[in-house]
Formats: sequence, structure tokens, C-alpha cells
Amino acid sequence: MSAVRAAPAPVRSGRVSEIVLPSGDLEAPHQRQPAIGGPDIRTIGGRSTSMTTDDGKLLDEFTEGNIRILNIIEGDLENGVVMCVKFSTDGSLLAAGFSNGHVKVYDAFDGQCHHVLTCEDRMPVTSVRFFPSLHNQTPEKNHILLATYASGHVRIWHYTSGKCLLSKNEMRRRNDTSSLAFNISGDKFVTVGADPEIFVYDSETKKRINVLEATNCMDKMDGHRFRVFSVQFHPNDPNVFISGGWDNTVQFWDVRSRHAFRKLYGPHICGDSLDIDPVHYHILTGSWRTDTPLQIWDFGTGEKIKDVPQDRLFGSMLYCAQWVGKETLACGGSMQNMARLIDRGTLNTVGQLANLPNGVYAMDNDRQDPRPVIAAAASNKVYLLKQVPK
Repeated sequence: MSAVRAAPAPVRSGRVSEIVLPSGDLEAPHQRQPAIGGPDIRTIGGRSTSMTTDDGKLLDEFTEGNIRILNIIEGDLENGVVMCVKFSTDGSLLAAGFSNGHVKVYDAFDGQCHHVLTCEDRMPVTSVRFFPSLHNQTPEKNHILLATYASGHVRIWHYTSGKCLLSKNEMRRRNDTSSLAFNISGDKFVTVGADPEIFVYDSETKKRINVLEATNCMDKMDGHRFRVFSVQFHPNDPNVFISGGWDNTVQFWDVRSRHAFRKLYGPHICGDSLDIDPVHYHILTGSWRTDTPLQIWDFGTGEKIKDVPQDRLFGSMLYCAQWVGKETLACGGSMQNMARLIDRGTLNTVGQLANLPNGVYAMDNDRQDPRPVIAAAASNKVYLLKQVPK
């Protein structure tokens, strides 16, 4: 059973001691399943440290600034770590995918688990998406959720009954399907994965209608050359989307054309860290690196607008990044194991959740308020957060 435990007090107790540990390699981008139960490891000034009190006890997570923990959803350890999270369109439900292949659907208000979706192969769930809620939606499309898996499968679930309506093996050369996205009209969705090809599907027939890829000419970068981790449709154009991955490019696509029509160079995407602002059409990218991991770009030109400065104490290599309302952006990652809220105008940190048990591998917001509820996943926990007034 999953449990909702009381949120910790947003302060630290005791004096923080520093324990110097043997140096080691940073977590590789492709190893997104951390060990369960290990200490919170930080890298500060070239040394690995663990946050403890005087008696050697590890400190719990804590918040700083204008952020409050509403709830902590804590899954059973046998479920593994939370790999992905997503709110429903109306913000009432939260789906979480685990590394043991389970998908759990929670009440976003009280954190109670209502539905558990299981399959036999028990491969990690890499992304979850609720079918978009549309005004003219037919009844059979209600209560539908799509999930992708490290096995290369895409599964369509009727989550209230727990039935898997379709299980499709994409037959990728390297198996893993990393993510998916619906367009604004809900009539198409795309998937990305370990191969550079992007698959386009018709939501009604569930059939693949196009394969998007780069040309064979290596002198022309009109598509990806390596693994793709993130995909995001334009908020107002049902045919246009962007994607990013290991080849340090963000590619711009039209579902009707085989090759990308624009690219921007720089972001090293290793998680769900692409987003498009629906008002200004600014792209937010989060990179798994220490130097300028968070950047803002213009969708229309592909030109960089600005680099968002790293927090000088709590910098992180990012797995996830997202616009949160009109005034804030959020990001999370590893190295400092934290989630951070940043003011869009000043680029200053306005709140952060720190000292987490592992890196933040997934994040979403419910888009229901000028200050939406934010879900940030670390280890087997999902933290429900809210920005509060100063």
C-alpha cells in the first residue's frame, strides 16, 4: 500500500556536519534508477558530503524560501523509484510511473492511491500521459492513460477498471521508449526513445502514421543522431513539436514532414526537460551538466534569449524543467538532489526543496492556478509543493 506521510517541518534542526566520502563518478545520464536507501550525497567544492546532525543522523528534506510541502506520497520500496509523474488535465489526479513497471493513479488533493496498473514484464515506466480532456470527447476516451516503458512498449490503460486496452511493442532497435506527448487537439501523439527516430500515431486508430528522422547525409542536422529523451508539442499548433536528447540539439518538427525544419544547438537533454510557454512561446531547456543547465530560447527563431544562473549553493544537473504559471519556472536534478523555483523576471531562486534522498527525476504542475501545485519525484516519494506569497 502507498502511504501519505505528514509533511516535515520546513526547517532544519541540529548543526550540519560534513562527512567526506570517497570520490566517485557522477551519476551517468542513462542510469536513471538510483540505489534505494542510500544517503543524500552532495558534491560541494569538489568533495562529496552528506548532510547530518551532530549525532550522525541524516537530515530530512527541507524547504527554503516561498515554497511549502502540501503532502508527501510515499510508495512501497518494492515498487522501486518514481520515474515519471503527470497531472490530469483538470488537476484532480496524479499518475506516477515506477521502476518496477507499476503505474499508480493518486488523488492529487489527499494523495490517496485509487488505481494500480500492472503488467507482466515489470520494466520501468518512462512516461505517463492522461488522454487530453476535450469538449467534444467521446465517452470511450474518458479515463484513458498512456504509458511508455523501457521495454519499448506503449500501453493504453483504462485506469478506472485497470484494463490494458492496447500493448504495442514499438520494435525499436534499442528497445527503450523514453517519452510521449499529445498534441493540443488530442488526435495525434508522438513517441521518442533510444533510437533517434520519432514515431507519430493517430489517437483514434492507434496506428503509426509517420516516422520522422534525419537525412542520411551527416553534413545536415535535420533530425536527431542519438537517443531522444523529451518531446513537447506547441501549445497552439497541433502539427508542430520539439524534441531533445543526447546529441545536444533541440529539433523542430511538423508531423506531416519527415525531417526537422529547424534546430537549436546546446541543450543536453536527459529527461523530461523541455517546455514551451503558451503566451510568449519561449522554450525552456534543462540540461544534465554543471555549466548553464537552464536556458530560455525563442521558439520562432531558435535563438537563445538567456541563461538562467545556477544557484550558488544548490546548483544541480537537471533532469526536468518546466514553466509554472506566468511568473515562475521550476527545475530538478541530481548532484544536489533538489527542486528549485525561480522568478521569471529576476531569475532569482524564490524557493527550493533540498536534501532529498535521491535526484529529482520527474516533475509536473497542475496548471490550475496562478501558483499551481507542483509534483516533484525523488526516490520512492512524490512531493506535492505550493509556492506561497512572500
